[in-house]
Parts: sequence; C-alpha cells; structure tokens
Amino acid sequence: MEQRRAIVIGAGLGGLAAAAALHRRGWAVRLHERGPWPGPAGAGLAMMPNALRALDAVGAGDTVRDLAAIQGDGGLRRADGRYLARTSAAAVQARFGDPMVVLERARLAAILRDAAADVPLLSSTSAIVAGAGDAEHPAVVRVGEGDEEAELVVAADGVHSAARAVLFPEHPGMKPTGWTAWRFVVDASVAVQAGETWGDAGVVGLVPLADDRTYVYAAAVAPVGERAADERAELLRRFGHWHAPIRRLIESAETGSVLRGDIAELAAPLPALHHGRVALLGDAAHPMAPFLGQGACQAIEDAVVLAHALDGPDGVAGYTAARHGRTTDVVRRSHRMGALALLRSPVARRLRDALLKTAGSLSSDTAIRQLMPVVDWWPPTGDQAKISGAQSDPR
Repeated sequence: MEQRRAIVIGAGLGGLAAAAALHRRGWAVRLHERGPWPGPAGAGLAMMPNALRALDAVGAGDTVRDLAAIQGDGGLRRADGRYLARTSAAAVQARFGDPMVVLERARLAAILRDAAADVPLLSSTSAIVAGAGDAEHPAVVRVGEGDEEAELVVAADGVHSAARAVLFPEHPGMKPTGWTAWRFVVDASVAVQAGETWGDAGVVGLVPLADDRTYVYAAAVAPVGERAADERAELLRRFGHWHAPIRRLIESAETGSVLRGDIAELAAPLPALHHGRVALLGDAAHPMAPFLGQGACQAIEDAVVLAHALDGPDGVAGYTAARHGRTTDVVRRSHRMGALALLRSPVARRLRDALLKTAGSLSSDTAIRQLMPVVDWWPPTGDQAKISGAQSDPR
C-alpha cells in the first residue's frame, strides 16, 4: 500500500505534535514553517494532566514529566496577599493521576521536535492552502512557486490563520476581547509559591519553573493596540504595589524581555474544524483566552485525536465530530474565567471575592471540581465510539 502523505503548515507546538502523531501512524509527513525554526523562545506554559496524556500518545510525555517542574501547592489571592482559595498539588495528582507541570515553551518545542525527528522540517518557507481537495482529489499547498499535493493538510498556522480564511471565507474571523496580557521568565532570587492574584488592576500569575526560574504572567483591561515604551515599567505601575514577591520579580525582568499581546477570540465558533482534506488545529481552529492554561494543551489534544480519527470510518470528518464540541466548550470556559478575573466594577469584585472565599472555606477541592470538565480527558483508544469529547479513565 502506498504511504499516505500529509503536509503540516506551522511548526508551533500543535504542528509539531501533529507531525509526530501522524508519523507514528505511518504517514509520510512534511512540515513547513514560514519563519525560522526554532523561533522566539517565548515564555512558560502549563501542561495539565489531559495534555500529559496526549503527549504520552506521541512518545513525549515522560520526557516532559522529567524536565518540567511540578506545580506545587498554591491558590488564588487578593492583591494584599490574603488567600481566597487554596489548591493542593497532592489532591490534583490523586484525582487526575498526573500532576500539573510547567516548563518553558522553547523546551517543550524541542521535546516535540525530537518526537518528530524523522519528519523533514522546512523553515522560512511560505506554504498556503491552494485547494482543499475532496474525496476524489488531494489537497494542494502552494510552496514558493510550486504546488504540493497530499491526502491530508494540517493547518496549524496560528491565531491569524491564513488557511482558516481560505477554508471559511464567510466567517467573521477574530474579534478583540478588550484584554491584554504580559508574560516573561526570570531567574528566581526569592521563594515563589504558585498561584494567581486578582485585584483591581487585573491578574498576576506566578509559576515556578525548573532551574530556579519563575514564569510570570499578567492580564488587564486595556484598549486594543495600546503599548508602553517600557512594558516592565508599565507592569510596575499597575502591579508594583501588590503583595510580595510580585514587585521584586517584575524588577528582575531584563529590559525588553516582557512580551505583551492583546487577547482576541473568534467572533463565533467555526462551523467545522475541517474542510475537504484540510484540518485546522490549535489556535488556527479555536483560539482562546489564556485564563485556563489550555491553549497548548488543546492543540496537543487536537493532534492526537486527528491522527486517530483518520484511521476511522469517517476520516477527517471524524476529527471535527470528536473535537468541535469539546474545544468550543473550553473556549467558552476560558472566556468566562477571564471575565470573572477582570471584573471592572468594585462592587462586583467584592461580591466575587466573598463568594470565592466562602466556597474555598467550605470545600478544599473547589478548584479541582472546576477543572474536572476540562482536565478529565483521555486520548482515544481503539474504540471509535469513545473518541468524542471527554472520556473516563480507561484503567
């Protein structure tokens, strides 16, 4: 039997995971990246138990567990440092069978590249969907001045996906949320406890990494396109009076190391995650606000489910059937969490904090119960009937 051919557009985390997953299932894969690879280092990210299980499916889970830092006990605090709710790392491990781990994005990209080491990666090349194909015809990708054909094209080309615009030209596309986000990584000179802080200026998250480093992120309500001449100074202005060690960590950031970007979402979910022989994956399919830490996790889930669905009776349509409902729900949950964290009304914030504190005092597993619909997911097995949505633990 002739080997099936796939082209993956985009060598971010989702594209790398797709290349690894398809290669493991016998596909001949070519990976195209329009920029240099590796690209910018980025900052940090969380891999929740659902993503670790998906990484297991491409042979990268144990490496991530070995190299990442396990997120310890933490919680949600007010700007003055008082806790609204606490989280237990042991309880997360006991409930989901895996911890939450955190690592730098560049390190995860390198791990996934190793998992797809046999896949050719052509960087600094433009690859554009020129034809979606159908049951009788292959998809076509224009690479430079030539065309390449494949039984499958995976478009993992990011938030502003060119492939998405080609496949769904009537879709309204992206819309701003009115939120902006900062992120950076610093060498930790002080003890840092994992968690988030919510206050009148926005949100700050502290995530200890391996090698005595800390990932810091923040979010706030801000006009679209607003930028500061010095983003570190802007963070100090907004959050420098919050509880320790927030100010010290911001002051430790190197000049120019603070990344800032406005948060945007699709104006409406796509009607499908595929068209013809082209599958959209990750941010190209369902860009989401970062408040659940699920953007990269969902992209890796996508990759594993896509590779599995292609061996089923419905082919790429089975991928949409398996992923559309789940990813739409995670996008919605992420937006709701952002709206709750970034409330503008002082009265609403006081009511929110009171409710969170009450819920936290009544039950120690409040955070875990909130995570269950998102994190309690398992990769598909040989049973095609189980690939839709979240699954129960198969053990």
